[in-house]
Amino acid sequence: MLKELVWPHADRLLVEQLRLVYTNIGISVIPAFLLALLLVLTLQNDSNLSALLLWCGAVIATKLYSAIDARRRLAQHIEPRQAHRLVTQQLLIHALDGAAWGALTWVALDGATTTGTVLIFAVLTGILGSSMSLLAPVWIVFMSFTLALIVGATSWLWLSGDRFYLALGVAGWLYIASLVGQARNSAMAALAAIKLRFENADLVQQAEAARGIAEQANLAKSKFLAAASHDLRQPIHAQGLFLDVLSRTRLTSYQHEVLDSARSAWLASSDMLNTLLDFSRIEAGVVQPNPQPFRLQPMLYKVENDLAPLADAKGLVYRTRDTTLTLQSDPVLLELVLRNLVSNAIRYTKVGGVLVACRLRGDAALLEVWDTGIGIAPADRQDIFREFHQLGNAERDRNKGLGLGLAIAEGLARALGHPLSLASTPGRGSVFRIAVPITRAAVATSAPAPLEPGLGNRRVLIIDDDEAVRSGMVHLLRSWNCQCQAAESIAQALALAARKVPDLVIADYRLRGSHTGAHAIAELRALLGSAVPALIVTGDTAPERLREAAASGIALLHKPVTPDQLYAALAGILGDSDAATAVPGKGLAPANGSSRVFS
Repeated sequence: MLKELVWPHADRLLVEQLRLVYTNIGISVIPAFLLALLLVLTLQNDSNLSALLLWCGAVIATKLYSAIDARRRLAQHIEPRQAHRLVTQQLLIHALDGAAWGALTWVALDGATTTGTVLIFAVLTGILGSSMSLLAPVWIVFMSFTLALIVGATSWLWLSGDRFYLALGVAGWLYIASLVGQARNSAMAALAAIKLRFENADLVQQAEAARGIAEQANLAKSKFLAAASHDLRQPIHAQGLFLDVLSRTRLTSYQHEVLDSARSAWLASSDMLNTLLDFSRIEAGVVQPNPQPFRLQPMLYKVENDLAPLADAKGLVYRTRDTTLTLQSDPVLLELVLRNLVSNAIRYTKVGGVLVACRLRGDAALLEVWDTGIGIAPADRQDIFREFHQLGNAERDRNKGLGLGLAIAEGLARALGHPLSLASTPGRGSVFRIAVPITRAAVATSAPAPLEPGLGNRRVLIIDDDEAVRSGMVHLLRSWNCQCQAAESIAQALALAARKVPDLVIADYRLRGSHTGAHAIAELRALLGSAVPALIVTGDTAPERLREAAASGIALLHKPVTPDQLYAALAGILGDSDAATAVPGKGLAPANGSSRVFS
């Protein structure tokens, strides 16, 4: 049996087989004690009492030693290298135990009554049967016990010369042959169960290792995207500032045409980077919904006004069904979900059209986006929600997006607690549904916050370690009649502020030497002894950086920033130095519920 353990974990298997045997031994001790005492009381007479008592002591001693040893082994950690030595020890212990039981015929059979003889062989037969279930996990140990018992028991029968005893001895060996076959099958079943347990444990370990590798790969991907995004945002942000300054100069009609083309290319790059930012914010967990009652129809109008021209350009019909429903959700985040679903529908529809509708289902409204596009096969319906996964875009045409729209929509729907579902027929189209709670609460109305008093003649301190960004900021702010000072480090900013107190501080978030814009603003406020109005502008989209920036409580813009966004944000801060005023814009809402571009 030991030679059959050809398996990568053979010694570990043997340890588990031994532990089964040790466990079984413990439950057999008390029955063995009681049975031995019963036999002494029943079979004893004047001629055999001493021998029976000696036999009983031997049986109890071997069984007691076996039980104590088993209990000690179970309490210990058995090393695989110990397995074969322990098997040998069990061979000897159970051979002695079997020999002790087999000696019963020598001690009690001579002079026993017919009833006593039947009792002796019934007990020995029962002992052999129970040993099969107790010792079969290590088959060779069962064989040592069985052979020792049967040899001891049948040797007296053969030596007696009685033909009935001889026949009984032959029957005993036939019974042993049957037990051996059953014990072997039981041992193989136990071995298979142990192997399966080890294989399952290995599979779990491999799955955990694979999950760890996947998590590391995902973390590396996120870090790479964040680093690449940051490095791209810096020059694109500076480019936008310079383009705006250039637009304020005298240009020929041809130069204006070239400038418009450059601005279009800049906006396309900005949109892609902002899509990456949306995805990073979801991964970072800094998207905090701000649910409130709002009427759905204005949102549908707004999305139609913005996206219907894209459908018209492809010859598609764009339709919206009017609704009077009032929903309870975050309107900014829900709008972004709807925009991504509609944009995706337009992108993958060549003929026909797109329908945006809403229908009542109990206490919820199903906001639906129908299309007559390419449809989605059942095998792809989970994959389309994975980041950077696109159907039919093997060439990675940038006009078809980055493959993040549905991942962002699914992530936002999950953050909002609104189930997002899909039904689709390949070749005929798809429908995406998001379930949103309805409400009868009144919708609050408020006038938009004014952007005045404006920026005229304000002293602005810029802190950024990128020279191009500093230069672009200075040129743009001076075109808005601001007095500008620019610093590349916190130390330089403190020195400039000590000479001329700024009305406003604009700081990049990630500065040299592991410093941040939040650190810079805190040190400036400590130096000046007042909460000088401040704005952080960052190109960093790493999840941990986004969480840090959101926790700083300082108004935040993400590069690349359009001049209009920057102006609105600065005017809002200067109009209320205690908190930034939200500025309408596309994209994700940060933690405080305002738009993505200004928080």
